[in-house]
Amino acid sequence: MTVSTAYPADAEGVCVVTVDHPPVNALPVQSWYDLADAVRAAGRDPEVRCVVLAAAGRGFNAGVDIKELQRDPGNAALIGVNRGCAEAFEAVYACEVPVVAAVQGFCLGGGIGLVGNADAIVASEDAVFGLPELDRGALGAATHLARLVPQHLMRTLYYTSRTVSAAELLAHGSVWRVVPPEELPHAASELAAEIARKDGHLLRLAKAALNGIDPVDVRRSYRFEQGFTFEASLAGTAGRVRSTFGKEA
Repeated sequence: MTVSTAYPADAEGVCVVTVDHPPVNALPVQSWYDLADAVRAAGRDPEVRCVVLAAAGRGFNAGVDIKELQRDPGNAALIGVNRGCAEAFEAVYACEVPVVAAVQGFCLGGGIGLVGNADAIVASEDAVFGLPELDRGALGAATHLARLVPQHLMRTLYYTSRTVSAAELLAHGSVWRVVPPEELPHAASELAAEIARKDGHLLRLAKAALNGIDPVDVRRSYRFEQGFTFEASLAGTAGRVRSTFGKEA
């Protein structure tokens, strides 16, 4: 099962939503919708006061399943995954309670959309963050990367497809804590449990209030970016670039 939900006995009020889609957590269309449903359900649960978004395996998220797009001769998969990503990112952002992202290994593409919309990030020492979109025939999630790093760094990372480390994001203040990989689950759960000790009603009000004062409408901004992915697809550019995926030297 790609998405599962658990309630740790040692962290009252915490729900852990875990993605597990081997080999690299590159998610197909349906899994993005499944993730959105799981996060929304957790946020609606009156007993939950904080959600931990985690992943199994060596990496947090490698974005969309490019091979699924390559197998589709039309645009159905592209439309589906763009809508699915938008739903998953929105579910994290609009979750009624705070969301803590627990990030290990690679966090790429759609992974940036998830953590960029989370309320807090705990990362392992081996975590790296980046948007390889220009190497994959796509555009998008600059909206979310801009929530993690300053504007000029965001642009440089976007244009080059380079990554930044968890330590660098810690220095920018967008990661709360960096820990050894084996300590990541405990560290994320510890922060979530601290949050969950607050009054549930006040936490929900606080989440709504903080979202309400954000300077950027993240959903509208991301959907605007996605329009250029469709333009690249219609122009044939996206397919040409995407056809090189998996063939790099």
